[in-house]
Amino acid sequence: MEGTAPSIDPGRCPLCGGPNGCAMEAQRLTGQPQPPCWCTRVDFSAELLARVPAQAKAQACICPACAAGAPPPGLTSPA
Repeated sequence: MEGTAPSIDPGRCPLCGGPNGCAMEAQRLTGQPQPPCWCTRVDFSAELLARVPAQAKAQACICPACAAGAPPPGLTSPA
C-alpha cells in the first residue's frame, strides 16, 4: 500500500511502544469517567518531546517510564 502511514496506537508510547496509561484514552474507549491523567502533573522537556515522531504528535502520549527518563528498550548504560 503505497503512501500508507503506520497506524498510531493512542494507548502505546510513541517512543518505546509500551502502554502509556493514558486516562483520556481509557475514557474514550470505555465511556467511563477517569481521574485526571498522570501526564497532567508532569513537565515534559523539549528534548523529550522532540523525540516523538511527527506522525504521533497529538496522537499518543509518552509513557511514565520515558517521561521519567528511562532509556529506550535495548539501550544499555555504559558500565
